[in-house]
Amino acid sequence: MKKFDIFKTVQLVLFVALAGVSLYMILTDPRLYQLVAGDAQIRTLCILLWASLGLSFLFTFMDFSLFSSFKREYRELDFAVSSDPVSGIANRYSCDTLIEKYLDKPLPRKIGCIMFDLTNIQEINEKYGHIQGNVVIREFSGILQTTSMGLCFVGRNGGNKFIALFENCTDEKLKTFLERVDKKVDRHNEMSDTLQILYRYGISFDEGETVRTITDLIALSNRRIYAGI
Repeated sequence: MKKFDIFKTVQLVLFVALAGVSLYMILTDPRLYQLVAGDAQIRTLCILLWASLGLSFLFTFMDFSLFSSFKREYRELDFAVSSDPVSGIANRYSCDTLIEKYLDKPLPRKIGCIMFDLTNIQEINEKYGHIQGNVVIREFSGILQTTSMGLCFVGRNGGNKFIALFENCTDEKLKTFLERVDKKVDRHNEMSDTLQILYRYGISFDEGETVRTITDLIALSNRRIYAGI
């Protein structure tokens, strides 16, 4: 797509340049100007050539505009397909797409996973309604998205569950991410005009021979959410 953009831009520039050079030559050369002005056939030929250049420019511009519109619609469609409508972050489909990269393959040692569970959503839904519950989901999703920058993939895995997958994981990255989340959630909960965000999480990383597949890794982190209860 980027190459197409460059190609169409070059075409537009060339058409404008050719038309400008031709007009400049005629206007600055008295002999050529008299020749065009005094000969009906040459004048007609020039008009036809300029008309062809003008039409070519118009059609190229239309192609460029249509392609830009297509790209914008494609991005909107891709966002609609891959993002969760409530949380605004990656949805279950996007999570599954990433997970599929590692299905039926030995689990790389540098893959890490954190599963999150919002523990007070049911209470919020019952007390304040689902709209307020969705607001808390959206705010927690925003926290995960901003804190994951440069560290991991985050997505809503359905309901109150969220997943963070680290493809080049280290203990330091896990620690940094969780510290960022804790700080932002604490800051959010300190505000008097917002509902509290309460969550638990489970971590799985570098588990050795006990975890052989990506699904085992995710399942383990999910079980560890409730291990201390």
